[in-house]
Amino acid sequence: MNLVYFMLWLIFNGRITFEIIIAGALISVMLDVFIRKVLHLNLTAKNFFMAVKILPHILLYVIVLLVEIIKANFAITKLVLSPNLEVEPCLVKFHTPLKTNAARVALANSITLTPGTITVSLEGENLLVHALNREIADGLEGSIFERLLAVMEGKFNA
Repeated sequence: MNLVYFMLWLIFNGRITFEIIIAGALISVMLDVFIRKVLHLNLTAKNFFMAVKILPHILLYVIVLLVEIIKANFAITKLVLSPNLEVEPCLVKFHTPLKTNAARVALANSITLTPGTITVSLEGENLLVHALNREIADGLEGSIFERLLAVMEGKFNA
């Protein structure tokens, strides 16, 4: 991975001088040590290129997340501004088929980022979500977030 970091350093720097090469080598080594020791991640070149391979899926996920946040904002604004405020808060527990902790955490965070919902707990494959309304809660299990994350899991683990 040091070589990948170093190559990225040279590409983003735009020019090659002796100082840039020395600084890039030192920064690459320090970044690799930091990732392994502090973050406890064992990034290999294979993992890096797999992550690059799913980059279009990640970008699609971010776009879908932003669209869902905007839609939820309008729904919550409509709910709050309606003359007869009919809020039925509820807790919903559901099982997710996602296999990796990273995908489950991404799902939990996406739910929390969407207005009207908060992930209360994530225990194994089960999520407990507080929703502002029953209608919002019904769309949680099998959501677009879950489907997109499952596709990314499949591509990354393939």
